[in-house]
Amino acid sequence: MNIVMTIAGSDSSGGAGIQADLKTFQELGVYGTTVITALTAQNTLGVSSIFPATPDFIQAQMEVVLADLSVTAMKTGMLFSTDIINAVAEVLQQVDVQLVVDPVMIAKGGASLLQQQAVEALKTKLIPLATVLTPNIPEAEVLTGMTILTTADIQAAAQQILQLGVQCVVMKGGHLEGSEAVDTVFFQDGSTFSLRSERISTQHTHGTGCTFSAAITAFLGKGYAVRAAIIEAKRFIQAAIENPLNIGNGNGPTNHFAYKQVTAKSEVQLVETT
Repeated sequence: MNIVMTIAGSDSSGGAGIQADLKTFQELGVYGTTVITALTAQNTLGVSSIFPATPDFIQAQMEVVLADLSVTAMKTGMLFSTDIINAVAEVLQQVDVQLVVDPVMIAKGGASLLQQQAVEALKTKLIPLATVLTPNIPEAEVLTGMTILTTADIQAAAQQILQLGVQCVVMKGGHLEGSEAVDTVFFQDGSTFSLRSERISTQHTHGTGCTFSAAITAFLGKGYAVRAAIIEAKRFIQAAIENPLNIGNGNGPTNHFAYKQVTAKSEVQLVETT
């Protein structure tokens, strides 16, 4: 059995965070373990309150699971504070697993999920340990201090992020304009490729980042190479967006069931650029 771990916050509405990660793991046939960094009171309309766990308790969750189960891939989501990032990084430095870092900063409703002073800890303590980093455009702007509007901006930002030590960065293009959503993937060896898919007009995108990074983690845990894991994870999230559940009065969740339910694979075009 392939065992993976998510280190993230709990979403009481079930669309993002720990809940989205576990749904994704289950759908993709891996056994999911959890480390809860914070409790949130939220629904599709937004986050009303956050109750972070203590760094010591977060470390305890990680250590007891890792002492008993053979985890092969891990992901981080909402980490919230410098102290939590430092605690997570301290444990991660002692294990040899593939790590996906989703630099969660802002909820769909606008609530801050990462304290401003924690950004530096994210850059210096956690990102250098990562196999894959999955920033959206606003997150990449925070990490680099750049304004990202063009393809050239994406390339420049990716190169700056790679200098932090991560092996691979997926620059997600969902926040840019255009009829297609284009994610561009950059590796330390200079290779790069893009994944293009139809941009879906929908408000039901709550938890897309969590779900995409969880899918990458699941495929890595199953033994996929990094490139193949990213490509298949893109198909998973595209199906989840294309086939909404249509629940909630705000930014509704994606459909974690869709990848296995739809007959045809969601159309994702692989574009080789190097």
